[in-house]
Amino acid sequence: MNFFELFDLAPSFDVDLSQLTTRYRELQRQYHPDQLQAQAQTQSNSDQALAQLQQSAKVNEAYDTLRIAAKRAAYLLELKKEAIALEQSIGDIDFLQNALEVREQLDEVDSPEDIESLRNEINQWIQALSNEFRIDYAEEDWAEARDTCRKLAFMQRILNDIDSAEDQFDDLEDF
Repeated sequence: MNFFELFDLAPSFDVDLSQLTTRYRELQRQYHPDQLQAQAQTQSNSDQALAQLQQSAKVNEAYDTLRIAAKRAAYLLELKKEAIALEQSIGDIDFLQNALEVREQLDEVDSPEDIESLRNEINQWIQALSNEFRIDYAEEDWAEARDTCRKLAFMQRILNDIDSAEDQFDDLEDF
């Protein structure tokens, strides 16, 4: 069963995130190891607990994969057996130059407002790249889809760094 089937979704880049989250919560209620009733530890209960733990971990992995555009794109390519060399470097010099400038901006932020502005910029990039991936995927232009997927992953890493920078600002404000 693939991740889309697990969540009763059609394999598609476009995912209704609220539906995904609702289904995730349902599955977690069903498979979370805490759902096992306290019973005497027998071998079958231990096996059942292990199976539930494994299923819960799979649900978490699937949710994390499907809710993040870059991971969802890579997973779709994987399902099509087209996830070849996604770890390769990005060859688009203009993209890399722009991304480097954004990284430098992140290093220079000195207020929560700057972070929010940068987050908005990155989210716009992710949206544009997501649109590009939809087209590449629909046209089965696998080379372009892989390139766009690499760019999405790069921008997602910047977004993660923005989240970390925001956490640091929050920690400083709390201090």
